[in-house]
Amino acid sequence: MSYVGRVHTVQIGDLTRELPLFNVAPNVTIAIFNMLGDTAVVEEAADLLAARMPADADVLVVPEVKAIPLGHALAVRTDLPLAVVRKFRKPYMADCLESEVVSITTGVPQQLYVDGKDLPLIRGKNAVLVDDVISTGSTSRGLHQLMAEAGANVAAEMAVFTEGDPARWAHIVALGHLPIFTD
Repeated sequence: MSYVGRVHTVQIGDLTRELPLFNVAPNVTIAIFNMLGDTAVVEEAADLLAARMPADADVLVVPEVKAIPLGHALAVRTDLPLAVVRKFRKPYMADCLESEVVSITTGVPQQLYVDGKDLPLIRGKNAVLVDDVISTGSTSRGLHQLMAEAGANVAAEMAVFTEGDPARWAHIVALGHLPIFTD
């Protein structure tokens, strides 16, 4: 079955969005959730996730790129500091921690970096990992590795959506779930 040109409809609080379906591997199609520039979705998701923030949270940690606006909005609502885990090491970043991941949307190995300037925000703290979608768990594993290296405790993981087997992501605080479509 071809999913080209089809969409998957989702609810985020009171908002409805149609997500385009995109083939990521032979016979594997996913709904692409991209909240960049969709300020209404970012704000709604931040409101809903902030209400479910663990009381012992000390810091929010987000991978770039699509989770950054959500992390910012959550930081504003919760008054928690925000650390952004980068995918590219910039010349000004010193004393970085590094982990390699393979994302379902890129399909190629990529690095994750915690800038040394953010280590004091994270070290010894209860970190809440926040992402837009958790699918294969590769980015999540990379973030967990970085938090362990930084001496942080992962207090919770939050996402707008999980994807794939719902039972695998029962521990994630998420607003919804996206199926994986197979032919």
